[in-house]
Amino acid sequence: MFVQTEVTPNPNSLKFLPGKKVSNSGPYEIINKEDVKNELVRNILSINGVESIFLGQDFISVNKTENIKWDEIKHIVISFINDFYADGKEFVIDDNIKNEVSDLNEIEEKIVKILEQKIRPAVARDGGDIKFKEFKDGVVKVQLQGSCSGCPSSTMTLKQGVQNLLCHYLPEVKEVVAI
Repeated sequence: MFVQTEVTPNPNSLKFLPGKKVSNSGPYEIINKEDVKNELVRNILSINGVESIFLGQDFISVNKTENIKWDEIKHIVISFINDFYADGKEFVIDDNIKNEVSDLNEIEEKIVKILEQKIRPAVARDGGDIKFKEFKDGVVKVQLQGSCSGCPSSTMTLKQGVQNLLCHYLPEVKEVVAI
């Protein structure tokens, strides 16, 4: 198996592409290895300097601290991924772990639809995810995950991309902020 890597706009995040399914349960971010029993996730989070992992449908984004260089840990992450899939495992996560937002009003449903269809695919290409959290008084609150979390360019993306798009389609939206 050949695990490819892709750089992301966040210099402290690297996207690993195992060429196999990663998450059967939608996007999922793990910061604390105690929160999950998965062997691969726990091993990667045990690497010195790794802060969090984000699992997409077909990729794993790993976020590291600024003081560690990718050359020091990249090969370890790839080794763990290779070992995991070499044992015959089909995917990393297959639990129903989605935290769906329910009881949305009409405008919130429209916001979620735009995020899902127009924004989430672009954010996933960069190794991250965006989740709707709240809409109140014209302000949309979202949570950035994976490579987007802590990315220097995420503020610009949020304002120039996400906010402009939502404001274009929904005049009720005045601002988008990350929480």
